[in-house]
Amino acid sequence: MTKVKSASIAPELDTPTDLPQQSVDKISAALNTLLADAFALYLKTKNFHWHISGRHFRDYHLLLDEQSDQIFATTDALAERVRKVGGVTLRSIGHIAKLQTIEDNNEDYVPPREMLRELMNDNKKMAAAMRKAHKIVDDCDDAASAGLLENFIDETERRTWFLFEASRQEGGNEA
Repeated sequence: MTKVKSASIAPELDTPTDLPQQSVDKISAALNTLLADAFALYLKTKNFHWHISGRHFRDYHLLLDEQSDQIFATTDALAERVRKVGGVTLRSIGHIAKLQTIEDNNEDYVPPREMLRELMNDNKKMAAAMRKAHKIVDDCDDAASAGLLENFIDETERRTWFLFEASRQEGGNEA
């Protein structure tokens, strides 16, 4: 089988792979979108970490710091996975802005509970996107990317759960 490389891949970055180019393109597109969203969610989580206020400041500040570290830790693995399968990955903030589906929050002030709820919903969106990407990589017989995403889905669900619990109204069962 002769592999035809995409025009956007420099010969110096031509990573050997047994995957057909169509699979490389699909996997790269799915993982690069997740990578852009991971950077967007990381920065939003750090933004809220830096700007949290109120009586639960310390607990929320530490929770968001822990979660931002976890999100950032996914970025290198996602980018390197794209390179391992023969694709190219993000190159700039502008590239991230083109691909991200997680919305930025540039408000001057966001109440703490709203911060937690927004991050909870963003993490839910991220988990759903990871599931879609998992189906794509699975359909392309990319077991390594599928395994990586399975772990990331679990971590994302855990973040969602913690944000849900932290944002619940006191004395009630409602969120």
